[in-house]
Amino acid sequence: MTPDDYCSRKAAASGSSFYYSFRFLPPDRRRAITALYAFCREVDDIADQVADPNVARAKLGWWRTEIADLFAGIPTHPVTKALQPATVLYGVDVGRLGEIIEGMEMDLAKKRYRDWDELRLYCHRVAGVVGQLSAGIFGYTRPQTLDYAEHLGLAFQMTNIIRDVGEDARRDRIYLPLDELARFNVAVPDVLSAKHSAAFEKLMAFQAERAESLYDHAFNNLAAEDRKSQRAGLIMASIYRALLTEIAADGYKVLSQRTSLTPIRKLWLAWKTWVSA
Repeated sequence: MTPDDYCSRKAAASGSSFYYSFRFLPPDRRRAITALYAFCREVDDIADQVADPNVARAKLGWWRTEIADLFAGIPTHPVTKALQPATVLYGVDVGRLGEIIEGMEMDLAKKRYRDWDELRLYCHRVAGVVGQLSAGIFGYTRPQTLDYAEHLGLAFQMTNIIRDVGEDARRDRIYLPLDELARFNVAVPDVLSAKHSAAFEKLMAFQAERAESLYDHAFNNLAAEDRKSQRAGLIMASIYRALLTEIAADGYKVLSQRTSLTPIRKLWLAWKTWVSA
């Protein structure tokens, strides 16, 4: 199995909406974004699946060394081997890859977030940075497009957080600002015990408004000259915004169920966005 094959299988196995946007890219850019996504999956799986925090930290430490080896020209893992051309062609840099690992380390250290500033830092590291790297792979000419990519990544992460509240709570994680839970009179034990209420719906509607605001900010900062090259990100946005709409229409029942779009609908949204962007 080649490094590119490994990354393709890693991306396809996740079932993520991101995979649908990759299908429309030219081969070199598709290989690069697939390798970046596979890297994100590798380190995210450590944070999510390794029960012992010390073991997880050691594994993330190994990835830090591997990233250093990548930029020294001696990668050993299939993902870093596949990612190597993107460091030259598309500006994938050691700093941003390191920030992604820092985000995963936050998952090992924190299960609660005091306020939006604290949560935003986490979202920046695990998603905003990925958005910036992705924009480089897709291609851009205007600096403001990086701001678009950062905010689009934040919007995606907030959409994921809203969708996964119940799933995260079952692992004793709450990615909602604690000061906002208090503002809407939602107690932490109620979230952990999956107690749905009118107050919880208002809290989630507030989070959805934040996500929509992030999407709007992103689109307002996408340079017209870069719109065509950034179509893959726009495909992801169309899928994620449709998911957010579905969650809201269902009354934010995210404590007990996980809303998702069918593969056919994702593919249709991807095609529709690609031809119209």
